[in-house]
Parts: sequence; C-alpha cells; structure tokens
Amino acid sequence: MSLSKVQMQKRRSSLCSVITAVAATIWMCIAGASRADVNVFAAASLKNALEEIASQFAQSHEVDVRLTLAGSSVLARQITLGAPADVYISANVAWMDYLVTKGKIAGGSLRRVAGNQMVLVRPSNSSRNESLALEDVFAGNAEGRIAMALVEAVPAGIYGKAALQTLEFWDQSSARVVQTDNVRAALALVALGEVSWGIVYASDAKAEKRVEIVHYFAAETHPEIVYPAAVIARSKSSSAQEFVEFLGGDNARRVLSENGFVLLGEPP
Repeated sequence: MSLSKVQMQKRRSSLCSVITAVAATIWMCIAGASRADVNVFAAASLKNALEEIASQFAQSHEVDVRLTLAGSSVLARQITLGAPADVYISANVAWMDYLVTKGKIAGGSLRRVAGNQMVLVRPSNSSRNESLALEDVFAGNAEGRIAMALVEAVPAGIYGKAALQTLEFWDQSSARVVQTDNVRAALALVALGEVSWGIVYASDAKAEKRVEIVHYFAAETHPEIVYPAAVIARSKSSSAQEFVEFLGGDNARRVLSENGFVLLGEPP
C-alpha cells in the first residue's frame, strides 16, 4: 500500500522534528560541557606541578582541564590572536601586563601563584669539582656551551641574562649561549649532554634527574620571579575563576612547593 503525499509529508515533518530535537539536545550537552571545561595556557616550567594540580581540580570539580604549555611570550601572543584560552599563567609579570594592556584579562581575576629561583646546572654525569667558581663557567677563557631560554622574550631567559649582567659575565659568555624556545627545552639540552651548562629554574632542575645544580643565583641579581595567573576576558568557562582560585589553595601550594617552587603571599 502506498502512502499518500499528506502522510509522507507528516512523517517527514515528524522525522525532522525528532532530528532537530536530538541535535538540540546534543548541542546543549556540548555547549554545557564547553562552558565548564577549562583551557589553561601556562608557562612550560609549570609542567609537572600543573599536571598534578589540574588532575586534582578535574576530579574535584568533574570537569576537563586542558593544558597548553609553552614559553610565556608565545602563549601571550597566541591569546592576542584569539587562541581559545580560559586561564593564562605566565612566568613573569611583564607578559601578564602585556595582556592586561591589550584588554585580554578579566578584571579582578589576577593572582600571584608562585615564585622560583634561577640556577646553573650541568649534566649529572659530569666530573665533579666542589671548588667550581662562576668564573670557571662564564669567564672569557671558559669553554662549553650554555643553554638558556630566549633571552629577550622568555622569562627564564630574561632572568638568566639579567643575573649574568649583574655579575658582569654576560659580555664574556653571550657568544656561547644556545637559546631555546622555552626553559624546558634548555633543560633538555643539558640533560642530553648536548651542552655543558644551563641556566634554568630550580623547579626544572628538581624535575630532571639527569642534571645537577652547580649554583643558585642570588635573588638580587635579577627581577623578582613571580608566576601570575588570570582569567581571559572572553572566556565562557564557568570554572575558569574557580581554577585560578584553586591555585592558591593548600593542595595546590603543597604541590608547587614539592616541585621546587617558592610560595608567595598575596601582595598587600
């Protein structure tokens, strides 16, 4: 028995209604998930600590936390170009200020997360010399390449260069510096024995067993190391501000401390 045109039209109409309803339901589920989930753009040096913190937050808040880790400068520029970040964590104040001036940071969302120390490292299988002095590494007649993050853009490189300038070693040693896109890449060169020395964060050195710390640079030799975090102004995530606040909680601070970061109090 053939269906009349009227019956066929009714069935098509009913089918379209069902499809539309299902599609709307799926869209609402996806949209709801995307509003709760958090895309975090963070400095590469935070990798180990932030992976643990993000896992804790994801479990306690039943959301997905997606981490994008790279140099602070690269991430800041990506955000200005529209990258889908909900939270930004920089390894210095300058790149956060850059986004503030661009109108990319949500007002009232900024907080200081942690600090760090700059250290000189070498491969852990190097012949040990307990009397090693900085002159042995950075003086004009010293040898061996030195790995550093980009000294004009990446915070770790900026801090490292400032320390060497303060100690009057930069002009003598700059020709031996191998620059990398981020501090973890500089650390990897030392760990693999590709270079003799590296200037990285203390937290990086703690995360890599194949390197050893030779020297801690005094805090007064470089600008204060501060990791600020904030919500991106255009973020639609309902969990973004909660994640930033979570970074200041006891569990997160414990993880940061265990990973070699310096705990900071909020400024007055």
